[in-house]
Amino acid sequence: MTGRRRPASHPVAGLAGPKAEKHVSLALQGGGAHGAFTWGVLDAILEDGRLAIEALSGASAGAMNAVVLCEGWIEGGADGARTKLESFWRAISVDGKYGGSERSLIDTFLGAWSDGRPPGLIWFEMLSKVASPYDVNPLNINPLRGVVADLIDFGKVRACQDVNLFISATNVRTGKIRLFRREELTPDHVMASACLPLLFQAVEIDGQAYWDGGYMGNTALYPLFYEAHCDDILLVQINPLQRKTLPTRAREIQDRLNEITFNASLLRELRAVDFVNRLVDAGKLPTDDYKRVLMHRIDGGPPLAALTSSSRLNADWDFLLRLRDMGRAAARRWLKRNYRAIGETGTLDLKEAIS
Repeated sequence: MTGRRRPASHPVAGLAGPKAEKHVSLALQGGGAHGAFTWGVLDAILEDGRLAIEALSGASAGAMNAVVLCEGWIEGGADGARTKLESFWRAISVDGKYGGSERSLIDTFLGAWSDGRPPGLIWFEMLSKVASPYDVNPLNINPLRGVVADLIDFGKVRACQDVNLFISATNVRTGKIRLFRREELTPDHVMASACLPLLFQAVEIDGQAYWDGGYMGNTALYPLFYEAHCDDILLVQINPLQRKTLPTRAREIQDRLNEITFNASLLRELRAVDFVNRLVDAGKLPTDDYKRVLMHRIDGGPPLAALTSSSRLNADWDFLLRLRDMGRAAARRWLKRNYRAIGETGTLDLKEAIS
């Protein structure tokens, strides 16, 4: 179910600039380097300034974008958030060469990029079938952790009461989603949400082991049903739900399997939204008890869908900038077409999305 009409807690102020007129909750998908598209979407929304962000839900790269945005806003409002997002993506780029030997380890795994293809990827995939990260990366070196720990003041993030922030991870032993909230976040929680099990050892938190949140919630919508007051949820989608072409090569088949796996939980939640909305519209559920969610979506369309799944490992700065610009353009188009609908009606055709 999509939750009560209004949560028991009082509404938060949201990350709102002086021009903010409407509130939304943002759901940010994970997808490796493709998360730079989400960076562009956020950059355009912050630049526009008319939307107040009440809540953020993110998985993997979406979790990183959410935390970076939140901490940047605390430091300097919308401009601070935009600057922080750019600094973060620059730091994790290959050109940034953050982390010295830590970065070199991942470069050794994947090799240098050429024309958007990693020549070391095939070798790495073969190795991963016979050796785990506990064998080839016994020190559990992760260059992203250094970036996250150095760039983000988690004490400030935990203390910020103007936004609800949710990060999802997958419990390795139970196979269930685990939701972490703003007031408990540390670098370990972000790394748990972004832990690719073929690259890194599971992240241990309070005696539990976690992998990438995208497996069970890419991204989790349900906390935005239950713990956000605004009815509007804007999904920033970087994993295509549908593809017109049939994958026939081994790499294409594996890529599509990964996409289907990472989209499964999202489709279930979209079906729940559609089901409850139809019951509310038919008068079979009371609006005092059930929220009629207004779903919206910004995606990259054919240009983003045309990228290979393996390009999610491409951390070349020029590639990240191209994705950012795609995100900015997509967000601007969406705002121009749909801003008036926020607070009034959903702009995502749920039937088309789930059928």
